[in-house]
Amino acid sequence: MRRGPLGGTGLEVSELGFGAAPLGRLPRGGEHRGIDAVHTALELGITFFDVSPFYGTTVAETVLGKALSGVGRSKYVLATKVGRYGETEFDFSADRVTRSVHESLDRLRTDHLDLVQCHDVEFGDLDQVVHETVPALRALQETGLIGAVGVTGFPLPALAYVVERARVDTVISYCQYTLQNRRLAEWRAWFARHGTAVVNASPLSMGALTNRGAPSWHPAPSDILARCAEAAALCRDRGEELARVALRFAVNTGGFASTLVGAADPEEVRRDVRWLTEPVDDDLLREVEKCLGPVRDRSWPTGRPENQEPGVAA
Repeated sequence: MRRGPLGGTGLEVSELGFGAAPLGRLPRGGEHRGIDAVHTALELGITFFDVSPFYGTTVAETVLGKALSGVGRSKYVLATKVGRYGETEFDFSADRVTRSVHESLDRLRTDHLDLVQCHDVEFGDLDQVVHETVPALRALQETGLIGAVGVTGFPLPALAYVVERARVDTVISYCQYTLQNRRLAEWRAWFARHGTAVVNASPLSMGALTNRGAPSWHPAPSDILARCAEAAALCRDRGEELARVALRFAVNTGGFASTLVGAADPEEVRRDVRWLTEPVDDDLLREVEKCLGPVRDRSWPTGRPENQEPGVAA
């Protein structure tokens, strides 16, 4: 597993990161499987773990904390988030995010967090994030409780709005560098000029780029999902899994500090790591890209309407 610097944070992360959201959705009695997944990731060289109190309403943090208990703290990079606590529960106030960090420290059983991020900022007041949330996290940074400070979300202009106005070490955006949508790559140099490292998340577009197909709640427009389903059919006809094509493409061509993939089962982790080493048929890749061409770089609105295209200098 290759590793590289996370921008100028001084942190080194694995090219494939462990997205811990699925740890918050484990079935009853399945906690041990999630813990095994974390241990398997460590054994295979994955060192970057990303979680949030929102995932499973603190369950994911609790399970991850149990899994990492007893593991040398220098062996992994631990990232969590503040600001989002439920489907419609957002609070980016300085008081709440400060308490949130202390709560996460307890659940994750650690004395410091390597990276703390403002979660899904497009659902909040971007100016509050700039002038209140980020400064509150910087104050915690001065105490040694946290290392780097980041922001996450879907609309790239919303992330850029915050980065342009506040010192932000990292951004995470999901579904924005995939076989279907590659807009995140267009912003990478812009973020780099502002000293901000970019992490890609959900390279399978929340399940749309898999042979199984998108879940019923997927927010993408129907024409995007229809094209993804056609791409999956192409892969099935070749005895291939679209997810493997999509994951290998995102990791090998994106050039991001890390690519986060969700997992809660050790076999999923082994499969994802194996997929990175297996070649993909170039002809099939071209066919998949041609199939997705009509919906290339299309996305969908999420968050507050005013946060979809806030003003950002070129």
